[in-house]
Amino acid sequence: MPNLGEFTDPRRVADLARRAEDTGWDGFFVWDHVVFAYGPIETADPWVLLTLVAASTTRIRFGPMVTPVARYRPGPLARSTTTLDRMSEGRLVFGAGLGFTLPAEFGTWGESTRPREVADRLDEGLAVLTGLWSGERVDFHGEHLTATDVAFRPTPVQHPRPPIWIGCDWPNRRPLRRAIRWDGVAPTMVDPADGSWRPTPAAVTDLVAAVGELRDSDAPFDVVITGRTPDAEPDAARDTVGAIAAAGATWWIEGFRPGPGEYDTAVRRIEAGPPR
Repeated sequence: MPNLGEFTDPRRVADLARRAEDTGWDGFFVWDHVVFAYGPIETADPWVLLTLVAASTTRIRFGPMVTPVARYRPGPLARSTTTLDRMSEGRLVFGAGLGFTLPAEFGTWGESTRPREVADRLDEGLAVLTGLWSGERVDFHGEHLTATDVAFRPTPVQHPRPPIWIGCDWPNRRPLRRAIRWDGVAPTMVDPADGSWRPTPAAVTDLVAAVGELRDSDAPFDVVITGRTPDAEPDAARDTVGAIAAAGATWWIEGFRPGPGEYDTAVRRIEAGPPR
């Protein structure tokens, strides 16, 4: 769900999360933007939305998809995420990435928009964040971040930490190399003609093969694919997602846009149930 447009009322978003849990969905994720790239638009704080999602559900996983870690200081981010994981009894998934777009997320505030620098800050932020989640003392002195002899309590419920999914623009390999160090990858697969989500089984097969070539671990690793399926055609939806799963994906995220009418579309799609 966007944190934009019709999805800015936390109570309405919490209602969507309750509906999702009641109709058998497994997760509920929200965008993380402060300034959206495509013009002025109403925007909500993603952590307030996620707090109500956590408080309104008991089973489903939830989290940001994805958080531009370089936009945050790691201490407050560690506190917010730990509190959410604890209040939900261990259901937080932490999606992380560079941000979209860098001029909007960082240039707006006079910060560097150089991809390599933002990526380095992302890596340092994840290192400090996971150190703070551990509850052990952290003494980190990087190029961009410093954490001097600090330990955070309490820790998240999940051990050793909440899962981390890394966003990437497929077929860009550099963020994929980052993702394999963590717990999953959430690629953006869009049609360049209109920006719509168009993941195909062939593209997912190639992605999964690339993950296999890069990883040297047999630990579980999520491949998280975003797309759209019709609520009025359950057989077609199941066929679409079934083919993506057969190609190696572990999660299918039903994605929505912040445009007019999308909230009502989300209600209909949620209540139609997951495509399985």
